[in-house]
Parts: sequence; structure tokens; C-alpha cells
Amino acid sequence: MHLSHPRQQLVQIMSRIYYGGMTTLSGGNLSILDDDGSLWITPSSVDKGKLTPNDIVQVWPDGSSKGLHRPSTELPFHRAIYAHRPDVRAVVHAHAPALVSFSIARQIPDTNIIPQARRICGRVGYAPYALPGSEALGQRIASAFAEGYDVVLLENHGVVTVGGSLLEAFQRLETLDFCARTQMYAQKLGPITTLSEAQIAQFDHRDNLLPSFEVIRHSSRERELREQIADIVQRACRRQLMISTEGVVSARIDVDSFLITPTGRDRPSLSHEDIVLIRQGQREAGKTPSRSVRLHEVIYRRHPTIQCIITAQSPYATAYAISPQLMDTKTIPESYIMLLDVPKLPYGTQFHDLESVAEQLGPQHPVLLIQNDCVLTTGSSVLQAFDRLEVAEFTARSLIEALSVGPMVPIGEQELRDLERAFAHLMQ
Repeated sequence: MHLSHPRQQLVQIMSRIYYGGMTTLSGGNLSILDDDGSLWITPSSVDKGKLTPNDIVQVWPDGSSKGLHRPSTELPFHRAIYAHRPDVRAVVHAHAPALVSFSIARQIPDTNIIPQARRICGRVGYAPYALPGSEALGQRIASAFAEGYDVVLLENHGVVTVGGSLLEAFQRLETLDFCARTQMYAQKLGPITTLSEAQIAQFDHRDNLLPSFEVIRHSSRERELREQIADIVQRACRRQLMISTEGVVSARIDVDSFLITPTGRDRPSLSHEDIVLIRQGQREAGKTPSRSVRLHEVIYRRHPTIQCIITAQSPYATAYAISPQLMDTKTIPESYIMLLDVPKLPYGTQFHDLESVAEQLGPQHPVLLIQNDCVLTTGSSVLQAFDRLEVAEFTARSLIEALSVGPMVPIGEQELRDLERAFAHLMQ
């Protein structure tokens, strides 16, 4: 994306924001500061769902503009942020409903619920209310960013994020929105658990820089799996089961090798060429695999029948990962058939006790939760592992939303035995 023209970048990111449900047709605005001092900004009163590169407006330092439309009415705070933060090259403003909810309640989402979120968002600032589009609002927002925040919640309004690139600013918005939604869901289950700085630091020291090797040729099976992995990652993002900075998919090629998604790459734009080949403990030259590569390697070695592993932070399932409650799959026939029981492992196990994670998996536990981290699914194919991820998220959502309806009534023991007999072929 960094090689695309600013017009194209703004259109692509606004499309993600709009179709990701984080703003409305008329809401939200984005800008990029160019090397010549001008800034490119989304227009005022133009349908955000059908934005085109020709709609983007260029604004010069003297305030003059070039384009088919007027620049966003929030231009003053964009300019104020750039004036106060010389390191910032892009600004994102959106009205994500979950973040607006927090702004109305005068609270800030907790980014310590999963390790990546704190690293992506940093500390979250807060700007008092002022009239939208006013110089006063611009100054209040800019003052908050001048204190060093990269994310600022706007009182009764929304959120503004900044970055060294538009993608980085967007990822901060997306990650904070994920935290807000997940925290809201989890609080319906009871008190949430958060991570200390020492626990988050464990995420920073994972061993994924394996020795490298040059790939001589790519088998047909490898090529097919590359396409499947890229497709599933993109689908997971569209289904809001992953966000652009989180989620890992791997697939076994043979007894000695598997493919895995790379670290630090934008998930929605992932291609088959980005996928990393792992063979006998070595990585494909020129690529860096996911930080989970060692864990996936241990699972494949212990379980010859597992052909795919997915780790994801889908919001409803992750709500159970940050709550003391267990996900009760004995409530919906499909859930029990596809997931069986879903154990939860303590945070840190995925870093320091890989064998324990692998030991928990198997025919009776194809899916598990890792506290304050992720849902992990396995399968005999990429599609089966992804199906289990979808079922886990839909199950968690049904359970959480049922709390507003009435007491949960699980399936009876006899009915469970009937399910086990009737669908034994699917529960292996």
C-alpha cells in the first residue's frame, strides 16, 4: 500500500472503515501529509461507501485546495495535529459505535486485554468535547497528540488516530475498536482479566527467526495450500474474525514441512506469495514467519492427523478468553459436534510451555482458548479449521447475547449422548 498514490490509499482505507462498520456514509475523515507540505484529505458530503480517487482533495499549506469537492469540515484538526506532531504522516477519524459508546460513558477501552493491542495503540489519550469542525476542537485534539499519544478518544464524538503511514493509523483505530467491542462483550460475563506490562513483554521475545534455506521448487500441494491460506485469511478479515494485525493460519504439507502466515503483514491484502514455507525447522529465505511458528511446529509434530492450525482474536470468542467464564458448547448441537469441550489455558503457556498446549489438543479438544490471547482451532483441512473458528465465534456470540434474553438452558445429558452417537463420524 505504501507505493500507492495517496488518493488510492485514502479510498482503500476508507472502504475498510466504512464496510467494517466503523463509520457512516457521511461520517469520518482521513488525511495523508505529502512530502511537499500539502495534505490529501477525504471530501465533505460525499458517500464514503462509494468514494473514488477523483473525490480526494489536495490542500496546500496556504489553505487553498484542488479537487472536485470541498475538503472535510474537520480539516482544522488534521492541520493542527500535523503542526504539533512533525513525525505524523497520516490522520484517521471515525465514529466506530463501540468507541463512541466509551466516549459517551467517559471511559477509555483497556488495551491490556491482549498483548498486541497495547503494542499497536500505546497509551490512549482523551480530548474534551468541542463543536465539530471548530478551531477549538482542533486545538484540543492537537494538544492531546502533542503529549505523545497516537490514539485519542473524543468526548461524545469518536476517535482520532495517527501514524507514520495511513495503514499504521488505521491499524490503531481497528485495534482499539476491537478492544472496545471485546471488552463490552466480556463485561456481560463478569469481571475481565488484563495483562501486566511484564506479561505483555513476553510477547516481544518470541523465537521466530529460524535458520533460512533457499527454496528450489514448489510442489503442487504447496501451491494449492498457499492459495487456500491467503483466501481464508482474507475471508476471516471480511467476517471480522481477524483484524489487519492479528491472526495466524498454517497448513501441513508433509511430515517435514508446513506453511504459515508471515509476521507484520497486513492481513486483508495477504497474497499466496507472502506465505512462509517451514521445512525441518528452517524458514524460507527472505521471509519471517509468524511469532507462533514454534507452537505450530510442536502441534504438528505431536498430532500427525492435524493438517491446519488457526489462531485468531475473534471478538466474541476472545471475550471468553478475557473472562473467567468458560464457553459452554453444550448449548447448541452444532457447537458441541464441531467444538466439543473448549478448555482454556493460562496466559504464557503459548510462549513457555508449547508441549502443554499441544497436549491439550486432540480428538476431544480440537479447539481451545488461551487466556488474554486467542482462540486456537485445528482441523483435518484448512476449511475444517476455519469452520471451527466460525462456529466458535457464533457460539460465543449466541451465549453472550442470550444473557439479555434469560437464563441459559443447556442440552440434557441424554441429548448429548444421542448427538455423540448420531454424529460420531464428525467428532473425530
